[in-house]
Amino acid sequence: MSTVAAPSRGHIGAWLRTRFNAGWGTLALAAGVLGFLLLLLLIPVGTVFVTAFRDADGAFTLGHFGSFFQVSLMREAFGNSFYVAAVSVAIASLIAVPLAYITVRFEFRGALLIQTLGILPLIMPPFVGAVAMQLIFGRNGSVNLLLDEYFGFTLPLMQGLTGVIFVESLHYFPFILMNLIVALRNIDSAMEEAALNLGAKGWRLFRRVVFPLAAPGYIAGAALVFIKVFDDLGTPLVLGQTNLLAPQAYLRITQVGLEDPMGYVIGVILIGFSILALWLSIRVMKGKEYSTLQKGGTGIARRRLGRWEAAVAYAGIVFVLLVVLSPHLGLLILSFARVWSFSVLPDAWTLAHYATVFNDSAHMIRNTLLYCGLAGLIDVAIGTAIAYLMLRTKLPARQWLDFIATAAIAVPGLVLAIGYLRTFQHLQIAGIPVTQTWVLIMLALAVRRMPYALRSCVAALQQINVNLEEAAEMLGATRWRAVRRVVIPLMAGGILAGFVSSFITAAVELSATLLLTVQESQAPMSYGIYLYMQSVAGRGPGAALGVLAVAIVALGTYLSHRLVEQANTTTRNAR
Repeated sequence: MSTVAAPSRGHIGAWLRTRFNAGWGTLALAAGVLGFLLLLLLIPVGTVFVTAFRDADGAFTLGHFGSFFQVSLMREAFGNSFYVAAVSVAIASLIAVPLAYITVRFEFRGALLIQTLGILPLIMPPFVGAVAMQLIFGRNGSVNLLLDEYFGFTLPLMQGLTGVIFVESLHYFPFILMNLIVALRNIDSAMEEAALNLGAKGWRLFRRVVFPLAAPGYIAGAALVFIKVFDDLGTPLVLGQTNLLAPQAYLRITQVGLEDPMGYVIGVILIGFSILALWLSIRVMKGKEYSTLQKGGTGIARRRLGRWEAAVAYAGIVFVLLVVLSPHLGLLILSFARVWSFSVLPDAWTLAHYATVFNDSAHMIRNTLLYCGLAGLIDVAIGTAIAYLMLRTKLPARQWLDFIATAAIAVPGLVLAIGYLRTFQHLQIAGIPVTQTWVLIMLALAVRRMPYALRSCVAALQQINVNLEEAAEMLGATRWRAVRRVVIPLMAGGILAGFVSSFITAAVELSATLLLTVQESQAPMSYGIYLYMQSVAGRGPGAALGVLAVAIVALGTYLSHRLVEQANTTTRNAR
């Protein structure tokens, strides 16, 4: 009787390298990344879905959704959320489209500065600026006091849902602005010249030629605005508007409990509309041609403004920038104000709010640095691993790792936090329930910001020629030594940029931390700002803490841009 020897581990390893360009270590890396995504993203989100569609006996049911639409408050919250998101997109478009077109289409000084200032609203969370905007645009705010005194009327900008729309529009319009500027710059100038030769000009030229060619950038930005506004929790809570979906989910979970199915139903609806918005943004563009003849694009032709045209353009831009940057100005003033009520400016000034923050809330700053630092490290580790598996191996379904990790951007922080509380409610570490620790806060921040770091890591590895690794292996280096000594150093700039991007965006996360923070000693800065803003007496320290948060984010943004430049320089030198 003859026997057939089982294939050795070495033979299997050789087959893996030949077939998939991967060894045992690569398989272990892929398994680790998949396990991370399963445990901290797919399973918690899946738990929310399963709970929403399961009755008390564990059987499938649609009854919870039927109950949702039978409750008048829930129907009102659903309609209000859709209304606020849609109107916010419209108002954000009215701000961003003219600003992008004017700064790209015409030649005048300060265009780059104007575009940079137009992006600044993103570095401050909308719920932080909401209080400052109440003091400026509220019923008894600075603007309405001046309007009433000199013109005899006031503007109801901060009342009810209008206030939420106003705050959200001013905060998120940069998503449209940034995408539209890039799209306009990539339009072939020959397209515009051809339209001009055929008689199109002015509004007709913009409507029939320029804007349609830039539509992909606009729609991408508009979809992001809709998602962010639809899922936002902090701004409605700060403004006292709880008749929207995200606040209702938060209130159901915190007041009724984890067993209440209504919170999970709302979570499913929030995710569903986020995915729907992304799908529609892709679907609208499908089957249409937006490419131009030239490589890279020189942008649409610029023309000089006349003296009066320039004066009108500058006046309009300055007015828009004053409005969109008013939350920053109001927050700064509030942080130094001793008393600011029923007056255009504070009645007295003080530094006591900053002293209060450093004395009573220093631990919140330390917690933010700890949580966001660990979250950033996890994100770049996962991002680098996924980038390597995607671009350097032939493992089947490797693209799904990128898809799953990127899909985290469509999961609201509130829904992820609900999933964590439900999934890990019985898990203990050293006898302590994990839901009572800060570990889940840090992990939620990492998962929520993972797509930002992932994109930086993928972009960095795409710019590194695989021949550099092959040359190192030909000189005797193992694959992992080549990765450690060649690939990682060349990716350093992109990895650092991804870390900073993850860090600064996690520093202002509120939705997840509101549910996962169980005691004040665990609170990060965003949670502390929210607590301070709940009372008039605490708004000064809250504003001071907000200014510090904005300063951290601004510094991180600057460092991120510098690191990206250094990464590009390093890559060019390596080539």
